[in-house]
Amino acid sequence: MGKKAVMKETSEQALQEQEAVASNIQRAGAGAIATSAKRVESARVYVNASYNNTMISATDEKGRVLGWSSAGSLGFKGPKKATPYAATSVVDALLQKLKKTGLGRTVVFVRGIGGGREAAVRALINQGVDVIAIHDVTPIPHNGPRPKKPRRV
Repeated sequence: MGKKAVMKETSEQALQEQEAVASNIQRAGAGAIATSAKRVESARVYVNASYNNTMISATDEKGRVLGWSSAGSLGFKGPKKATPYAATSVVDALLQKLKKTGLGRTVVFVRGIGGGREAAVRALINQGVDVIAIHDVTPIPHNGPRPKKPRRV
C-alpha cells in the first residue's frame, strides 16, 4: 500500500484556528434576529449530536425557531465538529444570539450519540440557563432488520 502521511499541526496554526472560531462566535452574536426581541418565558432547546457535527436550535413553546447554531457554521472542520469543545462553542454562539430574549425555563431535547452530547447540556447549565427537564429523543429501532438465514453445512 504505502506509507500514510501524517500531518502535524503547529502551535501557530492551532492559535489561528482558535482565533477564527472565537471571531465566528462573536460574529454570530452580532447577527441576532430582530424578531426575537420579545422575552421568552419557556423555551425548548434541541441538541442534535451526530458523529459528524453538533447542531443546536432554540424554539419557543409553539415551535418557532428563535435561533440556531452549529459547529460547522462556527468554522470547525472535519472531525473537530463533533468534539465536546465544539459543542460548548456552539452553545456560547447560540446564547449570544439569544441574549435579548432571555430564555426562561428551558426543556432540552437531546438526539444522537456524538461526542458533543453531554458537553452541550453541561454548557447550557453552566451558562445560567434554567433547565427544568432533559429528554433523550434518540431514535431506537424496536426490532431492527431481519436476521440472516442460518448457515447450512
